[in-house]
Amino acid sequence: MPSTESGLSCSVSSMSERILCISTYEKGQAFMRQCAAMGCKTVLLTVDKLKHADWPRDVLEDLLTMPADLSIDAVIRTVAYMARGWKIDRIVALDEFDMETVAALREHMRVPGMGRTTTAHFRDKLAMRFEAQRAGTLVPEFSPVLNYDDLRVYMANVPGPWVLKPRAEASAIGIRKIHDSEQLWRTLEELGDRQSYYLLERFVPGDIYHVDAITSERQVVFAAVSRYGKPPMQVMHEGGVFTTRIAPRGGADTQELTALNARLIPAMGMVRGVTHAEYIHAKDGKFYFLEVAARVGGAFIADVVEFATGVNMWAEWARIEVCSMRGEAYVLPYTKQDYAGSVLCLARTADPDTSIFDAPEIVYRMKKRHHAGLIVHSADPEKVRELLEDYSVRFAETYLAVAPVPDKPTA
Repeated sequence: MPSTESGLSCSVSSMSERILCISTYEKGQAFMRQCAAMGCKTVLLTVDKLKHADWPRDVLEDLLTMPADLSIDAVIRTVAYMARGWKIDRIVALDEFDMETVAALREHMRVPGMGRTTTAHFRDKLAMRFEAQRAGTLVPEFSPVLNYDDLRVYMANVPGPWVLKPRAEASAIGIRKIHDSEQLWRTLEELGDRQSYYLLERFVPGDIYHVDAITSERQVVFAAVSRYGKPPMQVMHEGGVFTTRIAPRGGADTQELTALNARLIPAMGMVRGVTHAEYIHAKDGKFYFLEVAARVGGAFIADVVEFATGVNMWAEWARIEVCSMRGEAYVLPYTKQDYAGSVLCLARTADPDTSIFDAPEIVYRMKKRHHAGLIVHSADPEKVRELLEDYSVRFAETYLAVAPVPDKPTA
């Protein structure tokens, strides 16, 4: 059983509904604070090693911990034990890697929210490709890694290179670029019985965009379109400086992606919540679906969105959950139309000094061990672009360290 540490348009309720938040990573503090501000009893279930992390203890009804790597069945039994004394009205996964566990909990306890089948559309890269394709969105040609005859036909008809992707990892973790059939068969032999947890997809070079959106009752009510500098896969595998910035709102790319995303997200089964979707702008001028997750964007993307628009994705996600629970309409707050961007890299020193960067547009300096990072904000998208291009070069010269690609996320 777990150990314990006690401690807008939607109305503030006196009914004291209870929301259970589950996260195996340290994140989501603003979500929990917003739930508590709206009068909900808010409980966090996390892993033992994060018991003393920077959680918002002052607003939590309770903070409970469990051993890491528990099976889904063990977590279900743990939460069911908790439910003997507590009525749990909603369960929320604050991290992508807890979504399947929470989906199973909802189904077991008959708590409203996304179940396992729909969760797969936002978690399993193979499932989401089938759904995106079914919804009429362009997807690079792909194949499950199941039947070898199907793979042979695929490689005979789809020119390489290809990418072999884990179906359930986040970001670019575990992705391998495959140049010919011989390399694929060798790699599959290395993977052994794990190979069915991968998919093969045509490598499509191009610029990578991401759309961070809020959906309420099957309608996308907010979307921020951004463009990465180097593709995240390239940064993770080859090293380099990560940048992203809000794309010019009047541009054709932004308008096309906003419309595409507004059609796709509800078609994937999203009823309410937040999403982080990525698209490739290929050399043929078309946008191709890359992936989508039902979570707040990481790598300080949520902060970039907030500086540009005033919208805190975590807080709005909480408001949507609480409004739904109370049968009340969610109303998006006023949004700004400014611009922001970030520059971030692994650093050679534990606590790099970024004070040599002193532009007045700098609004945030990232505090993370062995990382250097800044967020810039301006009403002018060109100013943001110029700063990021300059800073990415200087960051590479001043701070950049390169580390092996991790086997699993570290944050």
